[in-house]
Amino acid sequence: FLDGENSTNTDDEEVAESIVDKPIADLFLDTTVMFADIAGFTAWSSVREPSQVFTLLEKVFSSIDQLAKRRRGVFKVETVGDCYVAVSGLPEPRKDHALVMARFSRDILFMVQDLVKKLELSLGPDTGDLGVRIGLHSGAVTAGVLRGDRARFQLFGDTVNTASRIES
Repeated sequence: FLDGENSTNTDDEEVAESIVDKPIADLFLDTTVMFADIAGFTAWSSVREPSQVFTLLEKVFSSIDQLAKRRRGVFKVETVGDCYVAVSGLPEPRKDHALVMARFSRDILFMVQDLVKKLELSLGPDTGDLGVRIGLHSGAVTAGVLRGDRARFQLFGDTVNTASRIES
């Protein structure tokens, strides 16, 4: 290339492809996973307007997000339907991951209890009866980015499955 010969980008392309093809994943041995589900949501939402359903979800999830931001060491993974999934102990390992997540879960319970009572005025009867079911489990997880049309950070493993089962 420097001596004026025509150069192809073959080497650069191969390096770029190897980087892109390599999975973005790691094993984290010491984590605590939390699943928090709105108890009573399915029945409640079946008799509400879509705007009311989304108002509730936005208020609850944004409030949980704010709690997570204030509590160092909690990483939001995703929301699926009316379930909020978070983990502690990754991406930065912490010895107190279980304690951090237990306190975060307690904060969610109290916050949602207060929030649904306030929302009952605007979202109608029975809103104040909604609650939260939480499942926690500690152990190893495989975590990484699943690429595709909509890349997403995901958790896998027995710890995740157990936390989910405890919640339900």
